[in-house]
Amino acid sequence: KSQVDSDVDGGKQTLNELKVLLIDASTDEDRLIKLTALEYGVLLSVADDDMEAFQRNMAQAKALYHSGLSTNESFKIMGLNLMALLVDAETNLSEFHSELELIYDNEVAMSSPYISFPVMLERRLMVGSYNLASAGEIPDPSYSFFMESLMLTVRDSIARCLESSFRTLSLPAAQDMLGFDTMEELKEYMEELHQDWIVEDGELCFQPPPLGRHASDVPSMKLLTQSLTYATELERIV
Repeated sequence: KSQVDSDVDGGKQTLNELKVLLIDASTDEDRLIKLTALEYGVLLSVADDDMEAFQRNMAQAKALYHSGLSTNESFKIMGLNLMALLVDAETNLSEFHSELELIYDNEVAMSSPYISFPVMLERRLMVGSYNLASAGEIPDPSYSFFMESLMLTVRDSIARCLESSFRTLSLPAAQDMLGFDTMEELKEYMEELHQDWIVEDGELCFQPPPLGRHASDVPSMKLLTQSLTYATELERIV
């Protein structure tokens, strides 16, 4: 086991022991210690890729936030919650806005990069701007976990859109639209998730062409029309 894994396991064990001691926290001081422990629990769960623990710690931390408590880490934790909701925006978009409404009138919170970053991402996704790599530097390394998950979600949405909008597409165009740095990454993605996609003469075929017909037989005007359809579809994806 790596040193990082050992540190995470040790942190989780210490955190669980501390939570037991603070079950009946009643004074403001004890409740603040409990909140701090829960916030560390959120960060540890991200480091451990444990979304169930993330949700448990977040739910308890949010209850204390709503009672008026906060720490120096609170904006970061609130931002991580918004990032988690963005990953499955089709299901959680209304909850994302509900959480945002709770802090919308807090100018300090809204101006914090921990909050403004997920808000900016949500606005970009709403208008169909999927180049998340240009979104700027993440406000904290803990956000990387959700950025990677969000990239996968966005890529899958674009892949579905390509399938419905194109019959064929050049491999370089597909690589660019799906946000891969190398052709090898695109091929690995296809092998893992889209084995029904066919590569023929340097073209990616999303639907098997009729017998006797090749990708090169598709009229260029039709490709242009499909490109416009693709752009329209992207604007509708959340």
